[in-house]
Amino acid sequence: MMEQTVVTEVWSRGSSMDGVNDDEPCYVISVASRMVGVHAQTLRTYERIGLLTPKRSRGNIRMFSPADISRARWIKSLMEDLGINLAGVEVLMRMQARMVELERQVRRLEERLGSR
Repeated sequence: MMEQTVVTEVWSRGSSMDGVNDDEPCYVISVASRMVGVHAQTLRTYERIGLLTPKRSRGNIRMFSPADISRARWIKSLMEDLGINLAGVEVLMRMQARMVELERQVRRLEERLGSR
Protein backbone atom coordinates (compact mmCIF):
# COMPACT_ATOMS: atom_id res chain seq x y z
CA MET A 1 0.00 0.00 0.00
CA MET A 2 2.94 2.36 0.51
CA GLU A 3 3.58 2.35 -3.25
CA GLN A 4 0.01 3.48 -3.97
CA THR A 5 0.40 6.45 -1.63
CA VAL A 6 3.63 7.47 -3.33
CA VAL A 7 2.10 7.04 -6.78
CA THR A 8 -0.93 9.14 -5.88
CA GLU A 9 1.24 11.86 -4.40
CA VAL A 10 3.44 12.03 -7.49
CA TRP A 11 0.49 12.63 -9.78
CA SER A 12 -1.70 14.74 -7.52
CA ARG A 13 1.05 17.09 -6.42
CA GLY A 14 -0.07 20.39 -7.86
CA SER A 15 2.85 22.57 -6.90
CA SER A 16 4.85 24.13 -9.66
CA MET A 17 8.55 23.49 -10.14
CA ASP A 18 10.74 26.52 -9.42
CA GLY A 19 7.77 28.90 -9.57
CA VAL A 20 7.03 28.05 -13.19
CA ASN A 21 3.40 27.66 -14.29
CA ASP A 22 2.64 23.92 -14.35
CA ASP A 23 1.37 24.13 -17.92
CA GLU A 24 4.22 26.25 -19.26
CA PRO A 25 6.16 24.21 -21.86
CA CYS A 26 9.82 24.68 -20.96
CA TYR A 27 11.78 21.40 -21.26
CA VAL A 28 13.01 19.73 -24.43
CA ILE A 29 12.71 15.94 -24.59
CA SER A 30 16.33 15.24 -23.57
CA VAL A 31 15.94 17.30 -20.39
CA ALA A 32 12.46 15.89 -19.69
CA SER A 33 13.70 12.32 -20.07
CA ARG A 34 16.53 12.94 -17.59
CA MET A 35 14.11 14.54 -15.12
CA VAL A 36 11.75 11.56 -15.34
CA GLY A 37 14.51 8.96 -15.47
CA VAL A 38 13.48 7.31 -18.73
CA HIS A 39 14.82 7.20 -22.27
CA ALA A 40 13.55 9.90 -24.64
CA GLN A 41 11.97 7.16 -26.77
CA THR A 42 9.83 6.21 -23.77
CA LEU A 43 8.38 9.73 -23.67
CA ARG A 44 7.73 9.53 -27.41
CA THR A 45 5.88 6.26 -26.84
CA TYR A 46 3.79 7.83 -24.07
CA GLU A 47 2.92 10.63 -26.47
CA ARG A 48 2.14 8.30 -29.38
CA ILE A 49 -0.39 6.32 -27.35
CA GLY A 50 -1.92 9.45 -25.84
CA LEU A 51 -0.62 9.34 -22.26
CA LEU A 52 1.28 12.62 -22.69
CA THR A 53 0.58 15.60 -24.91
CA PRO A 54 3.59 17.90 -24.86
CA LYS A 55 3.30 21.20 -26.70
CA ARG A 56 5.32 21.81 -29.86
CA SER A 57 7.58 24.75 -30.64
CA ARG A 58 7.42 26.58 -33.97
CA GLY A 59 10.17 24.23 -35.13
CA ASN A 60 7.97 21.25 -34.10
CA ILE A 61 10.19 20.39 -31.13
CA ARG A 62 8.44 18.70 -28.21
CA MET A 63 8.31 20.98 -25.19
CA PHE A 64 7.33 19.45 -21.86
CA SER A 65 5.75 21.38 -19.00
CA PRO A 66 6.19 20.67 -15.28
CA ALA A 67 2.72 19.07 -15.40
CA ASP A 68 3.93 16.79 -18.23
CA ILE A 69 6.97 15.84 -16.13
CA SER A 70 4.78 15.02 -13.12
CA ARG A 71 2.45 12.96 -15.29
CA ALA A 72 5.38 11.03 -16.84
CA ARG A 73 6.79 10.35 -13.37
CA TRP A 74 3.37 9.07 -12.28
CA ILE A 75 3.21 6.77 -15.32
CA LYS A 76 6.73 5.49 -14.61
CA SER A 77 5.83 4.90 -10.97
CA LEU A 78 2.66 2.99 -11.87
CA MET A 79 4.65 0.74 -14.16
CA GLU A 80 7.73 0.21 -11.99
CA ASP A 81 6.29 0.26 -8.47
CA LEU A 82 2.93 -1.40 -9.10
CA GLY A 83 3.74 -3.49 -12.17
CA ILE A 84 0.97 -1.98 -14.30
CA ASN A 85 1.50 -2.19 -18.06
CA LEU A 86 0.82 0.66 -20.51
CA ALA A 87 -2.68 -0.59 -21.30
CA GLY A 88 -3.47 -0.59 -17.59
CA VAL A 89 -2.05 2.91 -17.22
CA GLU A 90 -4.32 4.08 -20.05
CA VAL A 91 -7.36 2.60 -18.31
CA LEU A 92 -6.39 4.21 -14.98
CA MET A 93 -5.90 7.58 -16.61
CA ARG A 94 -9.27 7.43 -18.37
CA MET A 95 -10.93 6.41 -15.10
CA GLN A 96 -9.22 9.24 -13.25
CA ALA A 97 -10.30 11.79 -15.87
CA ARG A 98 -13.87 10.49 -15.66
CA MET A 99 -13.82 10.73 -11.85
CA VAL A 100 -12.59 14.33 -12.03
CA GLU A 101 -15.41 15.19 -14.43
CA LEU A 102 -18.02 13.48 -12.25
CA GLU A 103 -16.73 15.31 -9.16
CA ARG A 104 -17.01 18.59 -11.08
CA GLN A 105 -20.60 17.77 -12.02
CA VAL A 106 -21.47 16.89 -8.41
CA ARG A 107 -20.03 20.23 -7.20
CA ARG A 108 -22.08 22.13 -9.80
CA LEU A 109 -25.25 20.29 -8.78
CA GLU A 110 -24.55 20.91 -5.10
CA GLU A 111 -24.06 24.62 -5.82
CA ARG A 112 -27.33 24.76 -7.76
CA LEU A 113 -29.22 22.98 -4.97
CA GLY A 114 -27.62 25.17 -2.29
CA SER A 115 -28.62 28.39 -4.04
CA ARG A 116 -32.35 27.54 -3.94
